[in-house]
Amino acid sequence: MPGLFDLPLELKDLRTVVRQFVARELIPLEQVVGPQQITPDHVRLLRGPIEAMGLWQLDLSEEFGGPGLDLLARCVVYEEIGRTSVLPMRGLACLFGPRVGPILEQCNEEQRGRFLYPAIRGELKICFAQTEPEAGSDPAAVRTRAVRRGDTYVLNGSKRFITDAWQSDYAQVLCQLDDGRGTDTMGMLMVDLASPGVAHGRREPTMMGDAPSEVTFQDVAVPVTNLLGEAGKGFALSQRWLSEGRIKRQGALCLGIAQRSLDLMLDYARGRTTFGRPLADRQAIQFMIADSALELDAARLMVHSAAARFDRGEDVRNASYMVKMSSVETACRIVDRALQVHGGVGLTHELPLEYWYRQTRSMRITEGSHEVLRWVLGRNLVRT
Repeated sequence: MPGLFDLPLELKDLRTVVRQFVARELIPLEQVVGPQQITPDHVRLLRGPIEAMGLWQLDLSEEFGGPGLDLLARCVVYEEIGRTSVLPMRGLACLFGPRVGPILEQCNEEQRGRFLYPAIRGELKICFAQTEPEAGSDPAAVRTRAVRRGDTYVLNGSKRFITDAWQSDYAQVLCQLDDGRGTDTMGMLMVDLASPGVAHGRREPTMMGDAPSEVTFQDVAVPVTNLLGEAGKGFALSQRWLSEGRIKRQGALCLGIAQRSLDLMLDYARGRTTFGRPLADRQAIQFMIADSALELDAARLMVHSAAARFDRGEDVRNASYMVKMSSVETACRIVDRALQVHGGVGLTHELPLEYWYRQTRSMRITEGSHEVLRWVLGRNLVRT
């Protein structure tokens, strides 16, 4: 089946086009602007080539003006984009237009006019708020609570490590919904971050180079009409978003990082001579290269398989856990080996390796720590 062991011809062509774009437009910027320092001006200049490739609003369906690519196709794009360090890891999608996210596609007709279409046009910035100080990596343990009072939910709670909260207009807030009779369900509310009772806490700079922030809600009035999907479906919405992201943002993106790191390792080993012989002749170096190629090929097959299953409508939660752990940990090891082969040069800002070393290490914690994912995966398999 295409996508499991070999890409269909149209996706190979897409890969070639995006790879050429990355080599021509993005990698040369690495020595000019440095890691994740691409500016809005750069993005505006790149919009023409992005639209020419048919990739503007990459993640949107055709119904809302996007290319309507399935997840496997988008994984092909994300892998190629992952080869460059100029884009912020958290804001990678900025290259393809204003960030919208799949949850907003669940808007009803009335909500589309207030949220979805303005977000597509870039008039609204929207963040995703799930993580809490106590719940950590367990989305089912969120304590932020919204109690219904007539046509309004009264929201109380706090969120932490929320990417772009400080510059967003709305937050998609995963919370417990109380219908006023003591019955709780999980819901996803669109919360106006300019509402009375919303407070932005300190930003927390991280080794990834971003600075997520805290957001607290104290008796914040949220119209019932701001509920996305149905009451009780908030957890499913967040999990679908996370599953897709783990396959695409962590899985495929890390393939690109790992592949470029392997390419750099090979080029340097062939050209660097030590003690009268090329590094590439050393068995220790050859083993690093062989292990990297082996692990990368296996991780790529896992990403493609999970994406193809997602596109067929299968439940891929377990597969998404495996993809994230496999791809991120593979990229960690390959970046580490590439850095070791380069020696002192690998530690400098001249190459993207030190930047990717920090990014891939961070990914083992963000959007589900690997210890938690292993536990959840094992628990799910035991219960099956």
